[in-house]
Amino acid sequence: MNVLGIETSCDETAVAIVAGGRRILANVVASQVELHALYGGVVPEIASRQHTQALIPTLDEALASAGLDLGGIEAIAATFGPGLSGALLVGWNFAKALAWSLSLPLVSVNHLEGHIYAAWLESDQPPRFPALALIVSGGHSDIVLMAAHGRYRRLGETVDDAAGEAFDKVARLLGLGFPGGPAVDRLAAESGPATLKLPRARLDRPYDFSFSGLKTKVRELVRSGADAAPSAGELAAAFQESVVDSLVSKALQAAAEHGAGEIILVGGVAANSALRRELAARSPLPVVVPPPALCTDNGAMIAACGWQRLQRAQTAGLDADINPGLRIG
Repeated sequence: MNVLGIETSCDETAVAIVAGGRRILANVVASQVELHALYGGVVPEIASRQHTQALIPTLDEALASAGLDLGGIEAIAATFGPGLSGALLVGWNFAKALAWSLSLPLVSVNHLEGHIYAAWLESDQPPRFPALALIVSGGHSDIVLMAAHGRYRRLGETVDDAAGEAFDKVARLLGLGFPGGPAVDRLAAESGPATLKLPRARLDRPYDFSFSGLKTKVRELVRSGADAAPSAGELAAAFQESVVDSLVSKALQAAAEHGAGEIILVGGVAANSALRRELAARSPLPVVVPPPALCTDNGAMIAACGWQRLQRAQTAGLDADINPGLRIG
């Protein structure tokens, strides 16, 4: 079955075609990064407008890349939450119109669940359930236990900033521009191992995260004006080391205490080189991480998750609406 996946939860207009839930026939992303970089972050109204302009050209490019026309599509899957309301509305209503006009099944996909299914794209390895998913992005930092397809239990989450949000804010403090994650990663790599030690939050719930205090500490050091203040490179390395250690330590603890068979690292922050390296080095379990291009928002993960939902006959009606505050588990 060829499933068309549509993803517009934030600032990437993404359309993909996936066969059998795993084989990518086409995966096209129209990025808005350069546009939003002018403002230092995503502007929701601009993102929505850009989606309306980019969706049909992106769909056409995906079909051409796959060597198909719309007659070769057998189902439509699209993100209906979480995300920016306007951005979600554009993609979801476009998907509904396509499904109606082509008389095809429509599948609503949770963006976070979609990220999990990116882990198994282009792979023959079946999931080792229960799987422990560490979902880290600009809007989410969740630890989720996946007992089986469609069965999730959220064990932990951020109590303030998500990891990706913290990266963006610290990058702004260091004058590195937007998006911040890749910039901090590059600068930290150039600076070498961190010598400065920054704090880790201590929380009552063992699998929760907090990065607000860490961000505040970086801001204090940047604004101190002291002659001995750390350089931007030192701060980037120390900040990244603290975030990575928190994410990896809590994920490993949760995996051990819940008998996980593998650890899945997904979401935009999963493209961070230090996080990928540290988790692989410290984990006694198999670690499954998508290639960086499938960590960031894309339509292939939505199509893959949609295919899996179709196997359980979980389709949506044309009266279904978006859910910007949707969670997982």
